[in-house]
Amino acid sequence: MGKGGGCIPSKKKDTSSAEDSSRHRGFTTITNIADNAPIDADEGTHGTATVTVNSTTPPSVTATLKVFIIYYSMYGHVEILAKRIKKGFDGVKGVEGVLYRIPETLPADVVEHMKAPSKTPEVSEIQVAELAEADGFLFGFPTRYGCMAAQMKAFFDSTGHLWKEQTLTGKPAGFFVSSGTQGGGQETTAWTAITQLVHHGMLFVPIGYTFGAGMFRMDSLRGGSPYGAGVYAGDGSREPTESELGLAEHQGKYMAAMVKRLC
Repeated sequence: MGKGGGCIPSKKKDTSSAEDSSRHRGFTTITNIADNAPIDADEGTHGTATVTVNSTTPPSVTATLKVFIIYYSMYGHVEILAKRIKKGFDGVKGVEGVLYRIPETLPADVVEHMKAPSKTPEVSEIQVAELAEADGFLFGFPTRYGCMAAQMKAFFDSTGHLWKEQTLTGKPAGFFVSSGTQGGGQETTAWTAITQLVHHGMLFVPIGYTFGAGMFRMDSLRGGSPYGAGVYAGDGSREPTESELGLAEHQGKYMAAMVKRLC
């Protein structure tokens, strides 16, 4: 697992009855033995050929599912959510959350003029071809006029060859966002982004109201929605609240559970 190859069944079937039955129908029975043994075919009294095949029984391996947390963050708010989401993944056995950021499309002098902080060097930039290695995705981005930021859209636009090969079909994915204000697109940004998943054949996984009472609190300003975690950035100086971070961590745990269930 971790390479996008699907899930491997772990239960072994009892083939003894099938083998006994085959001896009376002239079927071929396959018997596995150690490596370097000869291949032998012998005709039985009922016309059954017993074929001995060189093979070894593979060791039992517990595969780790990989969910890529891919984000664009200009002022750091989405990145903070991404790291808290990873914490949620880290608490679920058998699933690993891997952080990636997408390339900046603005010229360096423009980014400097906007007083955006430097990108986190320990988080690698994702290459489009690497998407094939993931078992699931969470994409994070700020809103721009109620839709995803152009940087994230440019990244999706560069996945055409994966679309052509249907490489991402059937893989679960979700979103987390940031906006400047309460009316800035916490829900519409995720809603309009679903089209990217649809055309790839991916499965959108919202969090719904699984966070329980935390989704209904009215005593403080809180980003996030049934579509996914969210944060209000204000003018860029506002820091995510513990309530917003708690929802992000929950999304990580919830997504990990869903990926395990789907696989």
